Amino acid sequence: MELTEEQKMIKETVRRFALDQVEPLAIEIDREHRFPEETVEKMAELGLLGICIPEEYGGAGMDDLCYYIAVEELSRVCGSTGLTLAAHISLCTYPIYAFANEEQRKKYLPDLASGKHMGAFGLTEPNAGSDAGGTEATAVKDGDGYLLNGTKVFITNAMHAGTFIVTARTSKEEGVKGITAFIVERDTPGFTVNKGPEKLGMRGSDWGELVFDNARVPAENIMGEKGGGLKLFMQTLDGGRISIGALALGIAQGALDKAVAYAKTRIQFGTPIIEHQGIGFKLAEMATNIEAARHMVYSATRNKMAEKPHTKESAMAKLFASETAVRAASDAIQVHGGYGYAAEYHVERYWRDAKLCTIGEGTSEIQKLVISRHLAK
Repeated sequence: MELTEEQKMIKETVRRFALDQVEPLAIEIDREHRFPEETVEKMAELGLLGICIPEEYGGAGMDDLCYYIAVEELSRVCGSTGLTLAAHISLCTYPIYAFANEEQRKKYLPDLASGKHMGAFGLTEPNAGSDAGGTEATAVKDGDGYLLNGTKVFITNAMHAGTFIVTARTSKEEGVKGITAFIVERDTPGFTVNKGPEKLGMRGSDWGELVFDNARVPAENIMGEKGGGLKLFMQTLDGGRISIGALALGIAQGALDKAVAYAKTRIQFGTPIIEHQGIGFKLAEMATNIEAARHMVYSATRNKMAEKPHTKESAMAKLFASETAVRAASDAIQVHGGYGYAAEYHVERYWRDAKLCTIGEGTSEIQKLVISRHLAK
């Protein structure tokens, strides 16, 4: 799949950055459950935090495929770092560019694109996960603003974000049409962020709980139309699912990279194990599935860039890439044998990180539901 010169440049630049700056910290931040602030600062200096945002709002002005390639290359060495960028762009920065009004764009995008503020997205609640229409958080009109009450959970970047977009119910009677999107600033009175529990994987990417207790948000912070919040967030997830596909693709490629390198140097029965069919065929299947996933992720991206419908294609790309990543990481452990269980060989971390890709931004089951509904039309 041919890339433009700009896309090739981003791929090479981020690959070098990932190898030189990100991979050396990957095991450490995973072990310590530590958000790599120093890495994020360097990503900001490279322009990655606003990579697909127009220059007039402080971004780098590159296309969507450049962004997804950046996520892929970061995730190839560290899923946590890839996820941090994916959540910042796909779930906050880009939706503000795509759906907010001009005043909101000018107010929030420059700080997000520069990295002064990280971004986060609040949709999931204790009783509303896959059923996003079951949102229970409320926003009650109060003078020239709204009082938000409720809780959001599993929010990536929560502990470091300065800007959040969240959903809340402005009408109980109107069902899903009574859900509205708001932009919320971190220092809003009545809004607190609590650290999330320790995770299986993606340990260098923070998550947390958003708690709204009569948090007063001005009416001018409604994003899009009142009552249009769920539709807006579902459109956001179309692009976000491509980013998770790119994240999974990077993890899968990284697992294959490690497995091939090990198989070339590990000698058993007098020859490198890559020459044994049991290993060589496993690696061949991994490589084939990863290349198929790459085509699906890039194809969905090109649909998005061309402003063509891409809900089904995004779901397919996320489903296939995330399941491929889990299998690839598991197979990479198998290729390494006992060493695959050791943290220093990286592949056990890839396996733990990959699992989140089958859950976040819609489980694999939800992707199948989205796809099957399109087939039924």
